[in-house]
Amino acid sequence: MAMAACCSLAASAQSVKLNGVYQNNRYTDSEKNHSEYVGWNTELGKSIFIVDNGLYTMTWDGNSLTTPEKEPPVVKADIKGDTEKELWANNFNLMYGNSGAVYVDGKIVTVTSRDEQSTTDEELFRVCKWDATTGNLLDSRTFPKGAMIESAGMSYNPVDGKVYGLFYITEAQLPEEITGDEEYFTDEDDADFGREGMDAGYCLCTIDLSTMTVTPITPGLYYYNFVTFAINSEGRAFALTSGGTNGTIDSDGKIRDINGNLSGAQLYEFDLNSGMMYVNAIAKTDEEGEEYFDYVSTFPATGYCSQYKRQSACFSKSNPNIMYWNGYFNSGKGINDWGSWGTLSDKEWRTNGKYDTSLYAIDITTGEATRLSNINERYTFSCLWASGDDPSDGAGIDIINPDINPDNAAFIDLSTSDNGGISQLVELGMQYTYILRPAVGWKVNSVTFNNVDVTAELNEKNMYTTPTITQPANVLFVTFEQDTIEPYNPDDEIITGVRQQKAPSNVKILGMQGGIRVEGTTAGDQLQIFAADGRQLLTQKLHATQTNIELPANALYIIKVAGKTLKVRL
Repeated sequence: MAMAACCSLAASAQSVKLNGVYQNNRYTDSEKNHSEYVGWNTELGKSIFIVDNGLYTMTWDGNSLTTPEKEPPVVKADIKGDTEKELWANNFNLMYGNSGAVYVDGKIVTVTSRDEQSTTDEELFRVCKWDATTGNLLDSRTFPKGAMIESAGMSYNPVDGKVYGLFYITEAQLPEEITGDEEYFTDEDDADFGREGMDAGYCLCTIDLSTMTVTPITPGLYYYNFVTFAINSEGRAFALTSGGTNGTIDSDGKIRDINGNLSGAQLYEFDLNSGMMYVNAIAKTDEEGEEYFDYVSTFPATGYCSQYKRQSACFSKSNPNIMYWNGYFNSGKGINDWGSWGTLSDKEWRTNGKYDTSLYAIDITTGEATRLSNINERYTFSCLWASGDDPSDGAGIDIINPDINPDNAAFIDLSTSDNGGISQLVELGMQYTYILRPAVGWKVNSVTFNNVDVTAELNEKNMYTTPTITQPANVLFVTFEQDTIEPYNPDDEIITGVRQQKAPSNVKILGMQGGIRVEGTTAGDQLQIFAADGRQLLTQKLHATQTNIELPANALYIIKVAGKTLKVRL
């Protein structure tokens, strides 16, 4: 054991090139990602931006760490005017694994939680698959939150050829073979408050990246705040928890509790067969003299604090004993504009040298952690891998499911999304329910499914259930109408002390494939159509109660007619 520890510690000084998927750059002014406007691409019908998102690389040479650099780089002068390159650069908007990401054999999968409004009955995950060398977008799909694909991290196991992860799920999502076990623990407090089956935590699972199907292994849920997950070339799996700031930072830069023990982020190892963590049982006695066992990690704490935020870790294939960790410095906390210590990033990081992200090396033979270097510009990544030396290299697994394509699968195209479209993969012979959630000040004007007006089928909660899906291509269009109260006008006719209100307009805008249909107008009504950026696209006087207007797809339109303002995305 002493020999192994010595060798692995020495190896931490070796050179390693780490690649990562950009997650965040802790700017001095805020945590917002920066972007640069390239221009309007007429062929694509969209604005093009260069964003911070993308693939980055940094090298630890045993003594110092280079500043992360985008690889491949995106240069405005190189892409402007070239539609293919502009689309490639703009696609990096989607490379944001805030709900997890994984590198496997030259390919990357990013999972992004969409917290914006959507037309579905629950929020969506966007899953994008990428070429790790070129940054080309290979596939993009959306999944409901019930797919339980949000993770603290995912990693490929070269021993059995499977991908594992710590996925955030609820008790209700665990299979019966787990919850039905007589030893399964149910949180009694949740049952008392009517939340039985809703309690959520982490579960070790396998995931099929071609279908994004998650299979739970852990016989229950872990309630730790896990921040990383990584498997080495020997098939050993490790995770880190976040750790607080209560304690004294010693001269070695590590934090200890009042008893002198290391505290902060905690390393755990998992048994991939049982899903259980390796722990030591420590006999203790409570205040009433009753004996009990406290189960603790087989490793000491790292001595470094880290926020409960997206982080990453990896191993190189050539050194299974060192886990590289992109974590936080100072718990990611700092002095704010008012001089108070808080969760916001340190405003003085450029001058006080504290930074708030770092690269660490953890020796899994001893649990010892070492801060190798602070990270210039304070980058964080949603996944890391050792360039040319990753345990998954040569795995030969395909993350693209050849059986899922528009030729032999069913999809519902959803009309409401930002900077692109959403296509939901569905099953033939099934029905799907959606809840329509207008923004404040707006209401639903119309709903069409496969070019049929189904607005009348909405219930009082704005829920719509599709008919049984019988064809592979389906389209759900929703238009929203501004719902504002007109200000009082003293010139309005007053009858018996009550203001005479105008009857609401019955105009309806139906989203259709190829354009819109305007219904309920009267001759002489004026129709105005604007682009999302405010450009007026069309002004037309209507001569009938129903008019069809052709409009390009993949765009958001603002429509004004008969005193109404409406929005529709085609």
